[in-house]
Amino acid sequence: MYGRCGSMRDARKVFDRMPKRSMSLWHSMIHGYAVNGQGDEGLLLFEQMRNLGLKPNTETFVVVLVACASAEAVEEGLTYFELMKNEYEIVPEIEHYLGLIDVLGKSGHLNEAEEFIEKMPFEPTAEVWEALRNFARIHGDIELEDRAEDLLVSLDPSKANAEKIPLPLRKQHSEINMLEEKNRVSEYRITNEAYEKLKGLKGQMREAGYVPDTRYVLHDIDQEAKEQALQYHSERLAIAYGLISTPARQTLRIIKNLRICGDCHNAIKIMSKIVGRELIVRDNKRFHHFKDGKCSCGDYW
Repeated sequence: MYGRCGSMRDARKVFDRMPKRSMSLWHSMIHGYAVNGQGDEGLLLFEQMRNLGLKPNTETFVVVLVACASAEAVEEGLTYFELMKNEYEIVPEIEHYLGLIDVLGKSGHLNEAEEFIEKMPFEPTAEVWEALRNFARIHGDIELEDRAEDLLVSLDPSKANAEKIPLPLRKQHSEINMLEEKNRVSEYRITNEAYEKLKGLKGQMREAGYVPDTRYVLHDIDQEAKEQALQYHSERLAIAYGLISTPARQTLRIIKNLRICGDCHNAIKIMSKIVGRELIVRDNKRFHHFKDGKCSCGDYW
C-alpha cells in the first residue's frame, strides 16, 4: 500500500518487520523502488533475496529489469538477463525482452536496443516497436523513431502518434480527479479557484523558463488556444486544488490513469520549484517525484 502511494520508506519499515515474506512481497518491494525512482535500492534488495537462498522466478526477473531501467544499470540488466537464462534456466518471455529494451533505451543505447530486438527468437510485437519509438523520440533519433513508427503502425494503426493525445480545452463543467490529502485518497471536483490558481502561477512559470510545448495538442486551433489547453490538463488542475486546500509545504500526491504528457512533466518540475513542495504524480506508468525543479524519473518514462 505504501509503495503504491510513493512512500517507500514506510513500505520498507513494514517489510523489514514481517517475520515471513512471500515472493510476491519481495517483488512488490523491488517494483516499488523501481517505479519510485530508486531502482538501485531495488537491485540491492534483489541481491539480499538471493543471499538468503531464495530462488528467483519469472516474475522476479520482470521486476528486476524494471529496477535496472530505473537505475539506468545497463551492465546489470544484461547480466541479470543472462543469469535468468543460464543459471536459473528460465526461458525469457515478452515481458523480459521489453524489460531489457527499457534498460537499453532509457540509457540511450538505441543501437544496442535495435540489435537486441532483431535477435529476438520471435517476431517483435507492437509493444516492442512502441517502446523503441518512444526512446528514439526522447533521445532525438528521428531516423530510428520514423523506422520504429512505421513498424509499429503496420502492426497496430491505432498507435500512430499515440504520444500526442488530443486533449480538450477547459470544460464549462467540473472535472473529476484524484488527490491524496490528509493520508487518504479523495475524489474531488475542480472549482473556479483552481483555475484562478493556475492563472496566477502562469507568469511565475514563464519567468522560471517554462515554454509550452504545443506539440502535445492536436486540435486545429491557434497557438494561444493550444497553450490554454495545456494549462488546464487534469494533473495541473489537481495540483492547483491541492495548493489552495492544503497547508503550505505539504507534499501533494496526484493519481491519474493516463501517461503524463511531456509538457505537463516539464511544467510540474518548474511548479515544484516555485511552490516549494514535493509533487508526486502517479500515472499509468510509474511514480514521478517532482522536487526543486527535478523529477525522480530523470525525464525518461
